[in-house]
Amino acid sequence: MSEITGTAAGDPIRLEQVFKRWSEATLAPILKKSPERKPEFLSEANIPIKRLYTPADLAGTDYVEDLGFPGEAPFTRGVYPTMYRTRPWTIRPYAGFGTAQETNQRFKYLLDLNEKALTIAFDLPTQIGYDSDAPQAAGSVGKVGVAIDSIEDMQVLFDGIPIDQASVAMTINATAPVVLAFYLAMAEERGMDLSVLQGTTQNDILKEYVARGTYIFPVRPSLRLTTDLIEYCFHKTPKWNTLSITGVHMREAGATAVQELAFAIAHAIVYIEAALERGLDVDEFAPRLSYSLGCYRDLFEEVAKFRAARRLFARVMKKRFNPKDPRSSMFRIYCGTLGSTLTRQEPENNIVRIAMHALMGALGGTQAIFTAGLDEAFALPTERSARIALRTQQMMVDEFGITNTIDPLGGSYYVESLTNEIERQAMEILDQIDAMGGMIAAHESGWVTRAIDEASYAFQRKVESAEHVYVGMNKYRAEEGAKVDAIETFRVDPDLERNQRERLAALRARRDGPRAAAMLERIDVAARGKENLMPIFIEAAKARVTLGEICGVLRKCWGVHNPMQAY
Repeated sequence: MSEITGTAAGDPIRLEQVFKRWSEATLAPILKKSPERKPEFLSEANIPIKRLYTPADLAGTDYVEDLGFPGEAPFTRGVYPTMYRTRPWTIRPYAGFGTAQETNQRFKYLLDLNEKALTIAFDLPTQIGYDSDAPQAAGSVGKVGVAIDSIEDMQVLFDGIPIDQASVAMTINATAPVVLAFYLAMAEERGMDLSVLQGTTQNDILKEYVARGTYIFPVRPSLRLTTDLIEYCFHKTPKWNTLSITGVHMREAGATAVQELAFAIAHAIVYIEAALERGLDVDEFAPRLSYSLGCYRDLFEEVAKFRAARRLFARVMKKRFNPKDPRSSMFRIYCGTLGSTLTRQEPENNIVRIAMHALMGALGGTQAIFTAGLDEAFALPTERSARIALRTQQMMVDEFGITNTIDPLGGSYYVESLTNEIERQAMEILDQIDAMGGMIAAHESGWVTRAIDEASYAFQRKVESAEHVYVGMNKYRAEEGAKVDAIETFRVDPDLERNQRERLAALRARRDGPRAAAMLERIDVAARGKENLMPIFIEAAKARVTLGEICGVLRKCWGVHNPMQAY
């Protein structure tokens, strides 16, 4: 390797002199004639953006300690030594609607398009623990995801799909242990060894209390369920990622990129501490954690966020938990389109936005990418929009040279400076959280919710003033009365709710009633003690006990979360 020379090697005096001359002789006359478009340029996280970045902005940066090499701590440049040159990121289509049978057909369509990874969207009743025939589920069955009431729905969902070959991710949190139990019970009824299954359960309940709101129980019993899943899968499903710590939903709720990163790592600390309290060693379970961050609108900020996330997490892990296995410190990222960045106005513009989201993830070195459909602002994606979203990523992999080298923006004065600043600000937030007594205490005080609300309000003000531009929505809008082509949107069959209720009634009629009742009694006893509930959930699934019945017992044992009261 040749020796680095000149200003890059550390000649700050010469650099300062040359920069001063350029500013006075070249820049100043132009600015006098043509002022810049804004008095101040800011990233979307309100980080000031300088006119020009030089080696002076990286003073104090140690290449080995701060950037290093891919596959080695601090993982700034990537978690694997060869990154996409060996294997591109995983393309994860996201699908789920109506009944299990309808979603099964969509899954097969996506698999036929040459993908072997699936991500399941569940409907709202499934997410909050109600069966499709519960009064609370009326009008919501199958609307924003697939309805899963029992193991038999899971069997239909994966009928004809080789689950020993496909990687399956489940976007589910409050009911994650029950839904995963259905999946594992289905696999066992197929005669499969659980050790071959690959996938991820989101299972991140803490962010639900400040973002999406699909919680059921108070935070501490919810944390118990999360940890039960981690502990059980450690012993039984070694290829399964037990927890995807999810900043993306907090970002959708209005958090900045810095807050998204800091809060995700703060939640990771809570989960790791909970697993340690169960007697697990950090190197036994931390390598199977994954992380989900969003792709928003500022390309360079998002790339820098992903790079900062890897470095900050590695440093936090070393300081707090001192793992011996390097994999424990890897911040493996699943990223994707944030629906809040897409518009109903001129929806074709969303194709470009979604392509940029994929580019952010690729340049940021993430491990899996989800791209939304162009019609996300209207409804669930049609087959056409799902295909366009998939083809977008396939083109990214094969057409544009993006995967040819590792961390292509590494060394950019701007990107490295922004990476440093995001890490610094995120660390400040983590220090604040520590001063409050940890992330649970920060939640209990309402501080996390207030911080996100304030960031969301500030961003919305900028959208309304068009300081943050959405092309076709608040700037460059079509003239009033101009013809705008309508797009095809997906519509869920209005009869599906009735059909799902009928299937559920038939299941209850033919199952062994006393066996199901006995399992519910066993769940009640175990929930009041300290026994790991996962094996009992799996046995209950095989007895055709439903998700709503299991959650109903847990509601009686633990109560429900009241957001107006402290946890």
